[in-house]
Amino acid sequence: MTQGARILVVDDDANIRRVVSIVLGRAGYQVDTASTGEEAIAKSNVDSYNMALVDIRLPDIEGTKLLSLLRDPTPRMLKVIVTGYPMLQNAMEAISRGVDAYLTKPVKAETLLATVQELFRKQQSEKEFTEDQLRAYMASRFKEAKANRREPFEGTLVTRS
Repeated sequence: MTQGARILVVDDDANIRRVVSIVLGRAGYQVDTASTGEEAIAKSNVDSYNMALVDIRLPDIEGTKLLSLLRDPTPRMLKVIVTGYPMLQNAMEAISRGVDAYLTKPVKAETLLATVQELFRKQQSEKEFTEDQLRAYMASRFKEAKANRREPFEGTLVTRS
């Protein structure tokens, strides 16, 4: 699910939003942008996104907090923090909020694309693994139910009163 995936880019810097949108758009992704947390939340309530790239410092909210406020579709939205303030505390907070990747600014186009593609690849592999597990479980349950099935009235004496 890489081609055509929807990505929300949240950054208060218009130039960063524009460059990231161009890079991801050329790679075949559908990109939407927001300059504030409030705008990002509103957009996530209207549209579903496969991934959110969020700046850690926004004018109205910390990016790590925003991640938990975005509507999370199924399969779950991949979450990436992008920051110009790479501090251990920020990284730990991001990890505790379920971030899938943590990138530092300035991000090279190649690094951004490689990270996005790898996250989508992992998500697809997890989805396929989960579907395979479900199929195997259902097959074993069906086999077990068939083995335990008894014919009607088998071994039972039925009498009329």
